Amino acid sequence: MKTLSGMQRMILIVALVLIWGVSWSIYKVALDYTPPLLFAGMRTLIGGLLLVIFLLPKRDRIQWKKNWKVYLISGLLNVALFYGLQTVGLIYMPSGLFTVLVYLQPVLVGLFAALWLNERMTLPKATGLLLGFLGVIAVSVGGFSGHIAAIGVVLALGSALSWALGTVFIKKSAADVDSLWLVAFQCTFGGILLTLSGSLTESWSDIVWNGAYWIGLLFGIFVGIALSWIIYITLTRSGEASQVASYTFMVPLLSVLVGTLALHEPFSRFLLLGLVLIGSGVYLVNRKIKPKAVTLTG
Repeated sequence: MKTLSGMQRMILIVALVLIWGVSWSIYKVALDYTPPLLFAGMRTLIGGLLLVIFLLPKRDRIQWKKNWKVYLISGLLNVALFYGLQTVGLIYMPSGLFTVLVYLQPVLVGLFAALWLNERMTLPKATGLLLGFLGVIAVSVGGFSGHIAAIGVVLALGSALSWALGTVFIKKSAADVDSLWLVAFQCTFGGILLTLSGSLTESWSDIVWNGAYWIGLLFGIFVGIALSWIIYITLTRSGEASQVASYTFMVPLLSVLVGTLALHEPFSRFLLLGLVLIGSGVYLVNRKIKPKAVTLTG
């Protein structure tokens, strides 16, 4: 796979954080008019199918017999389980605490990458992951009020675990898989599972086909799902999984900022604390350690 330059990586990282950061507010508005599983299923399934149609001229890159297991496992971990557990879990606990638990993912990626990808877990990197997670807690502390059910905690941790495993799986197993086809198939297969689940447990008649719903659906199809996953997989396969995952700590921070500005949600001192902690954590995870100079005497 072609190596990304430093500037290209930074542009993609900024784009990814912006997309995922604004997604929470857009989806929050749209979910007032649609059942959650059907909404998640439709945007992933339609996004995947559109990519399949777009990529048909390059179908020779699919290599189905060789890669079908990668497509299916990635769809299960990164789409069906991640979005399914996430969507259902929000019913059972406050969104702030749920976000904290889901964004345990970068810490899990750092641990799994050290175990299975032979990425070094240095003290600065471990400290950075911990600071980033503490920053997510600080940003989301305002959402800790409300009823908390044990099932919600389990679903949140399951969502974080499936996303972390999916990220490491892509890095470890998908080196020879075409990135675009991987996104297309994981979204399609995951979307099928989510849509079937929604059809069995929810009602299509509950969807209100208004402007807010269409904005959320179309944004999800083209930007929030297809484009963001193309960027995420490209970044993951071009560098250390733990470094890429560390930048996702910025997503809940941006999400809170967007919610404050666009949805008039309250701003608190914890937001500033979270900014400092997350920024410090990302720096520690990604900083390059210069080799010590050797002084020759004689």
